[in-house]
Amino acid sequence: MKRVLLLLVMAVSALAIPKAQAQDSGSYTPHVVVLGLYKHHPSCRDTVERQASQMAAIIFDRNHIEGIKQIGRPNLIFTSHNNKISLAVGGSVTLRAGYDFEGISNNTDFIPADISTTMTYANRQKLFMSASTSTLHLKAIAHTRLLGDVVAFIETDFRGYRNDMAMRQAYISFKGFLFGRTYSTFCDLSAGPNTIDFQGPNAYNSNYNEVIRYTHKFNRHWSIAAAAETPGVVATYATDNNAAQTQRIPDFVAYVQYGWGRYQKSHLRVSGVVRTMYYRDLIKDDNQKQVGYGVQLSGNIAFARHFNICMNGVYGKGITPYLQDLTGSGLDLVPNPKTEGEMQMPTMWGWFASLQYNITPRIFVSGGYSEVNVDHSNGYSVGGEYKKGQYIFANIFYNLAPNCRIALEYLYGTRKNQDGAKGHANRIQTMIQYKF
Repeated sequence: MKRVLLLLVMAVSALAIPKAQAQDSGSYTPHVVVLGLYKHHPSCRDTVERQASQMAAIIFDRNHIEGIKQIGRPNLIFTSHNNKISLAVGGSVTLRAGYDFEGISNNTDFIPADISTTMTYANRQKLFMSASTSTLHLKAIAHTRLLGDVVAFIETDFRGYRNDMAMRQAYISFKGFLFGRTYSTFCDLSAGPNTIDFQGPNAYNSNYNEVIRYTHKFNRHWSIAAAAETPGVVATYATDNNAAQTQRIPDFVAYVQYGWGRYQKSHLRVSGVVRTMYYRDLIKDDNQKQVGYGVQLSGNIAFARHFNICMNGVYGKGITPYLQDLTGSGLDLVPNPKTEGEMQMPTMWGWFASLQYNITPRIFVSGGYSEVNVDHSNGYSVGGEYKKGQYIFANIFYNLAPNCRIALEYLYGTRKNQDGAKGHANRIQTMIQYKF
């Protein structure tokens, strides 16, 4: 263990040597192909082409979304001569390679909930390589008089069954409205830390959902959002007492945010979610429901020019889709041992905090801690069921070029069950990524 950490420190030190300055993002100009010049402007092509190219870059810049896992500003744009319709094409090629030792997480993502509490010869060490987080995306923007900029966006990766192409995001948006599949409104994209690990801290939320959302910005400081999202209820049922039921009411999610500082790089956000979850009481032979809820405080604070703090805290009942470690765990609803047929919602909470230090415009190092807890009531307890998970990370990212970066990361995680059984895992991994 000490040798591995020493090697990690040496590798980080080697990567941190270059001090070259990155290209100023303000001077970056995408390559724009202007269509229709010869047909509509045969005599003044150069002037129209220059104006259309500049306007296309402005249109995509004002519709750019900041945050982790988001696409960057486009490198290639096709636009009509009058900018009525513009299309950006891009993606990324990402290769992650890692080695698990002294326990494995049994997943290409580092998920504490997947850590085994029983150490055997089969789960002590593992080597893996994956290019499944490579992406392709299309972003079209129609500039209209009635609705302003209408954005249609599709993004895919290769995290489907056997690395099949899978839809990540697909939506249209205009005038503050969004319809389609994207990150849950409960996810604060600008409050998440940069990690090689695709999922990230176990108390964070970066899950996708089908969403109908409205976002409004009052001024440069205050903004709000409200959304209806597809309910995804995963419960643990007692075979003879209760059963699954179809869901009838969406999850309702909202937030209010205050931002400040240069380019509004710092912000605090308060989010809330209300969930109505149905199940079948087989003893009463009737449908029943439980109303779950969750609250979150999240933010990103930039200070002293080179530092960023990301953090969040979540508390609620029956909100497993909004805590990454608990997604799909079956803990939205569990049997109430005091009343046959009745189900109850476990209390759950989590938090994380991370610190990033930007050494130069090309290099940054970061580290953080995250944990998730589940508390059962009314005497319900299953020995092998999840009680607590921890996630610790440290990494360094180096931008070789404006579109290419490499990174190195160490991860440590633990899982504790209701009966006290514990397990842990270690991972060291690296990444190379090129965006186009």
